[in-house]
Amino acid sequence: MAPIASVMGIDDDQRFALMKFRRSVKDVLKPEHNDHFLLRWLIARQWDADAAEKMLRASLKWREKWAVDSLLDSRQPPKMEKYVPCGQVGFDKEGSPVVIVPFISLDIVGLLHAATKSDMIRIIIRVLETNLAIARKQAETHGPAALKVTVIFDLDGFNIREFAWKPATQLVFSCLQMYEANYPEILKVCYVVNAPAVFSLAFAIVKKFIREQTIEKIQIYGNDARKWQAKVLSKVDKDQLPVYYGGTLMDETGDPRCPTIVNLGGKVPKSLYLKNIQQESEKEYTHATVKTGDKLVVDLLCGDGESALQWDVGIDSHDIKFVIKKREQSGAESVIYGPVKLQEGPAEIGVLPVTGPATISVIFDNKSSYLRSKKIYYDVAVTANLTELVTDTPEDNTAL
Repeated sequence: MAPIASVMGIDDDQRFALMKFRRSVKDVLKPEHNDHFLLRWLIARQWDADAAEKMLRASLKWREKWAVDSLLDSRQPPKMEKYVPCGQVGFDKEGSPVVIVPFISLDIVGLLHAATKSDMIRIIIRVLETNLAIARKQAETHGPAALKVTVIFDLDGFNIREFAWKPATQLVFSCLQMYEANYPEILKVCYVVNAPAVFSLAFAIVKKFIREQTIEKIQIYGNDARKWQAKVLSKVDKDQLPVYYGGTLMDETGDPRCPTIVNLGGKVPKSLYLKNIQQESEKEYTHATVKTGDKLVVDLLCGDGESALQWDVGIDSHDIKFVIKKREQSGAESVIYGPVKLQEGPAEIGVLPVTGPATISVIFDNKSSYLRSKKIYYDVAVTANLTELVTDTPEDNTAL
């Protein structure tokens, strides 16, 4: 490979930081840990060699604890891996692997009933390590520009209700923390396509767990295929992409998404569910009756800084107005969600970023009804610290 200074264009101070970093971690470096590898950690820590050393040493301990280096050696993949949608389709114009993650057939609820959070994290690690191995192989002929990965997250089918479910929320945030702590600077660009309007709510919380350098590489597009396909094709040739994504690849199924190349996941059979995982239906709600012409207000305190409001609410029959308000310390009040009509049927689940200090009021308003009282049920909470959303078991927390 070309000298690091000419490849990366680093200045004298950055070159000095690289030299200092290499000296400080020489006791743990392997032959494949070249300057390109070391730069990932330095960039992630804004060229602070001491902070980069701390980050790398922590990551190496994490790899040992999770036996990362042996995960790819296993010829027998985890049984739930076939239900995790993902696939490497080709390469971008610089030789980097292009990975597609489609949500259209993702059964996150089924996955988390049939596998533990630790099992799911191991599957994600296998995906990351597999694509990094491909990138390193590509770099041998295409140079260091191929060392990063181009990703397309296809949110067609995204259901915020499923991802607001606590086990799913915990998995997402644990994986984000794991990625940021152990895989810095492996992402070249991430195209988030077919993003529904509600995704902005989820992303507002998700990005709290992502470094600014990573956020800058994420491009979010709605369902205007012409717009996002043009952006993707500016970096990836058509013969490296399935037809659905603007390319020319078509597998023997005739499906433009190429399911034999990009695993679409699928519904997890209930026969695979683990008996010791709590069923969603076992959740304990607070039940209440809202009388005719009255309303029920649930006040929640939001402390200083950034927090997350989560709600899981429903009504036994008929309908009721549902709205969420925020009251600042100054007394100023604003509506932050709704009003919407809460109807009989599946509970409504949501998550929303909130900042304090403030009081959050979750309101069930039956004032327009003059004939019927309404029976509602709810589970609402403000998470004072976003990292509380990740907390689960001591074993799972070794991923962080």
